[in-house]
Amino acid sequence: MFRIWAKVFSDEHIVKQTTYEGETFSYDLFFTYLAEICDRLDIPTPVLLKPHLFQYAKFRHVVFRPRDFLEEVPFQKLVLENIL
Repeated sequence: MFRIWAKVFSDEHIVKQTTYEGETFSYDLFFTYLAEICDRLDIPTPVLLKPHLFQYAKFRHVVFRPRDFLEEVPFQKLVLENIL
């Protein structure tokens, strides 16, 4: 089982958050997890690049900035953090 804590920050304050849970973790399905998390938070899904996956694998968290979204977003960052 794995859990991902997703937080949307605006002015360094959490404005939205959710916890995503799944049975088995796979990096092949990371975009699916990301899309479902963004759907729950009612925000657009960012572009997922290899550096994002490497950051999550190495540090157990990843940060998406407004430049990672195709649409304009009203927040400063989206953070996904692995919860043990």
